[in-house]
Amino acid sequence: MAVLEKNATDYNGNATRRSSRAHADAALDLRVPDELAGLRLDQALVRLLPEYSRTRLQNWVRDARVTVNGAPAQPKAKVWSGDRLTVSIEPDQDALANTPQPIALNILYEDPEILVVDKPAGLVVHPGSGNPDGTLLNALLHHAPSLAKLPRAGIVHRLDKDTSGLLVVGKTLEAQTGLVRQLQARTISRTYIAFVIGAVGSGARVEAAIGRHPSARTRMAVISRGKPAVTHYRLLRAGRGWSKVECRLETGRTHQIRVHMQSIGHPLIGDRVYGSTRLALSLPALARTFPRQALHATGLKLQHPQNGEQLSFVSPLPHDLEALQADLEQHASAR
Repeated sequence: MAVLEKNATDYNGNATRRSSRAHADAALDLRVPDELAGLRLDQALVRLLPEYSRTRLQNWVRDARVTVNGAPAQPKAKVWSGDRLTVSIEPDQDALANTPQPIALNILYEDPEILVVDKPAGLVVHPGSGNPDGTLLNALLHHAPSLAKLPRAGIVHRLDKDTSGLLVVGKTLEAQTGLVRQLQARTISRTYIAFVIGAVGSGARVEAAIGRHPSARTRMAVISRGKPAVTHYRLLRAGRGWSKVECRLETGRTHQIRVHMQSIGHPLIGDRVYGSTRLALSLPALARTFPRQALHATGLKLQHPQNGEQLSFVSPLPHDLEALQADLEQHASAR
């Protein structure tokens, strides 16, 4: 952890620091001057760190982010001349969300209006609770700083953290708006490859409204009062206890493919939220322990928002899904 030292005699705001601001993983190392001796810890902190609110400083004390002479202390504890205060600066979540970060991007296509990214599994698209930074949005801001002027850095649709595959981003407000309109008009074609548990038929259309689960608020579910959702799927390959399917979205609800396939009795392999441990017992070990939902956004077709050209992109299966398929097929042949 980096430590930024603040001059202890400068509680009135004139201190010289080794850095102009406290960074996300930084701590401030302070000394209590004679003028503040006998004050409560929270009062002394307000004088030493006027750039932070009293409430924020008090919360840091309660969260053990502040120590006095190396030991945690309560907000009302008194401090004395020469006491050493160490304050672990909590990152500003809003600032982190909009910070450019040098995260590698696999860009399949880019021009002045749009870019198409092949997102790896494990990369969050938007900053949010539990993921304040290190996201696709942060990577895009580093790649193209002008995206900071656009809502959500030009992102027009999303993939779950553990879903891999294709995303399109608008690089101008006009392009972003045009892409959003295409999504609303359902003229952008998005296809996915999914490995599911069980033997599905040759193909079908799943039409079932999706909304927030009535009791488990982090999950989605098929519910009557949800938003309309339509998924088309067709069988590509099958083996003992599994199927590889191509899914095409008409709508783009949160977790749509995962929820729809679960609703017809075929949850995705590796899905920790909507999967089934019982149904997975017939699968080989790799499939039973696969660390993410086996879902990949493989195809994307759209109209270029500026010149109207029809564009088509394909992303092959990533290595982990190739390995999963090979293991499933080997398991089937061994039996």
